[in-house]
Amino acid sequence: MFENLSERLERSFKILKGEGKITEINVAETLKDVRKALLDADVNYKVAKTFTDTVKQKALGQNVLTAVKPSQLMVKIVHDELATLMGGETAELNLTNKPAVILMSGLQGSGKTTFSGKLARMLKTKKNRRPLLVACDVYRPAAIEQLRVLAEQINVPMYAEMESRDPVNIAKNAITEAKAKNYDLVIVDTAGRLAVDEEMMNEIAAIKEGIQPDEILFVVDSMTGQDAVNTAKEFNDRLDFTGVVLTKLDGDTRGGAALSIRTVVNKPIKFVGTGEKLEAIDQFHPDRMADRILGMGDIVSLVERAQEQYDEEEAKRLQKKIQKNQFDFNDFMSQIAQIKKMGNLKDLAAMIPGVGKAIKDIDIDDNAFKSIEAIIYSMTPQERSHPELLNTSRRQRIAKGSGTNIQEVNRLIKQFDQTRKMMKMVTTSKFAKMPPMMKPGGKPF
Repeated sequence: MFENLSERLERSFKILKGEGKITEINVAETLKDVRKALLDADVNYKVAKTFTDTVKQKALGQNVLTAVKPSQLMVKIVHDELATLMGGETAELNLTNKPAVILMSGLQGSGKTTFSGKLARMLKTKKNRRPLLVACDVYRPAAIEQLRVLAEQINVPMYAEMESRDPVNIAKNAITEAKAKNYDLVIVDTAGRLAVDEEMMNEIAAIKEGIQPDEILFVVDSMTGQDAVNTAKEFNDRLDFTGVVLTKLDGDTRGGAALSIRTVVNKPIKFVGTGEKLEAIDQFHPDRMADRILGMGDIVSLVERAQEQYDEEEAKRLQKKIQKNQFDFNDFMSQIAQIKKMGNLKDLAAMIPGVGKAIKDIDIDDNAFKSIEAIIYSMTPQERSHPELLNTSRRQRIAKGSGTNIQEVNRLIKQFDQTRKMMKMVTTSKFAKMPPMMKPGGKPF
């Protein structure tokens, strides 16, 4: 995501390296490269020009401190303007009504149905909402079944009328059902077309009029670049939607839609889809996205993803096992499962400042844990619980059973032993025994 743009911007800032001060000449040269980088990323031309003009104006009005290099100051100005370009502040959903109603809109293939399931799951787990998914796409043969499968996966009820061809009535009846059964959130999945047409626009406008939703989200495939922005404008002219959802940001996207859409339609980007898994959804934070575009990582989002998987009781149980040197392969597998739930491994690594550039040409396979899992699954339950039993003959058997070789098995066991020793050292250190009020950032009890 944004890799090409990040590289181009980095090259642009190098023009200012070694310069003692910011001048109109070196700023103009740098921003010429920045504008080209934005246009190559499929950013709207007017947006790119306005952006670079604003940056130039701010850069020339700045006094460069002796402790700050001109290139560093330029990066800061570009970062702040990128964040402003994408909305400035994080936009929240309006869910005050009971039930709150969210209407999904967009073209066919943009990912509306999948995103409806992702959003329902996120609001159920993070906000303790009781969502009802509503199938109002009465044209695409598999749409209702797709939503039903998603609803079952996240254990959320779904409302559909198999015989009806009237999406307005279906949506109205679903809201009545939600009120009767005390659901506090209704997410309405609607039909899309391969291109904008009058029939589709009239239909979704009628649904909007019939149910008066609290939120209208326009779902757009970010890989379509400027076409996405143009489509958003047409939908906004008819629907006056409240927010944008960018899907497939994990794909080969140049980033033009994310950087242009806010300015063109004057509506905030509220969510991004970052993969196929149902947990692959993030609230959109303009400042964090600016960090990632400029290669600064996104450590806050990484920590948030880790916290979602954090279980305090499980952590306490593990700490006791580690202190007694009883951490075993079952515990190791549970930790791997938590890491996998956090998302794509390369995306996670890129969130660490400085790592994104280092791994850009490295293929990090999401199946990287498969051989480790195969080795551990080839152990008996007793061997997993008591790693000290793993002698040479057992290791040879495990290698055959897992389709690996004895060297790989030995390497894993060695790494596991080293990890276990290190974890015990950390948990039994003087620092770990200090009362919370004595630890950095600790709270008094």
